[in-house]
Amino acid sequence: MRIRYKKWARPELEASKFYIDEPEKIKGKWKKQFEKEEQPLHLELGCGKGQFMAKLAVENPNINYIAIDLVDAMLGLAKRNIEQAYQEANLEPKNIIITRFDIERILLILDQQDEVERIYINFCNPWPRGKHRKKRLTHSIQLEKYKQFLKSHGEIYFKTDDDELFEASLGYLQESGFKILTKTYDLQQEPIFEKNIETEHEKMFSEQGIKIKACIAKLERGR
Repeated sequence: MRIRYKKWARPELEASKFYIDEPEKIKGKWKKQFEKEEQPLHLELGCGKGQFMAKLAVENPNINYIAIDLVDAMLGLAKRNIEQAYQEANLEPKNIIITRFDIERILLILDQQDEVERIYINFCNPWPRGKHRKKRLTHSIQLEKYKQFLKSHGEIYFKTDDDELFEASLGYLQESGFKILTKTYDLQQEPIFEKNIETEHEKMFSEQGIKIKACIAKLERGR
């Protein structure tokens, strides 16, 4: 998603208590950044404006969350949306961290000591052109990286509007040692999540009559 530059984003992020500016320095030590470091750690790749993560983290204070995106303007909006969600719930954002980083280089900021239990990938870029498909967040190249910090039997929750990306992703997951626990080609008619939090893209595509595809996959082969 393209977004206009927002001059306020960088100063607000740098002043935020739940934003980390140099995540490379936290590699292997993410759990220690949270007040309750013993809690499970979940990760969202490409958090966008943060509506999904804001609601998820507020509703699950017993889980710690990291949300990653590459664009300051996007993270600035995510920061504001997260703050608003916590304020409305009369809570402090103590179980959420947002950070700016290129997900293709994610092994520079996470390793096996971080023990991520679940990864969320929502409506990532489908990269439809053949030469660009290796950039997909669900491609086998990326999945092999995730396995370096995902706990044994850790999970990936994936949602997309793109038919070809979904079919390809199911193949990538299985090739990389993940078992497809459940899948759907129409999330509205066949809910597979205990509670589905609708993202901004999900709402938009659903209103256009586009069916949402989703799956839950579990890592079977460890590092």
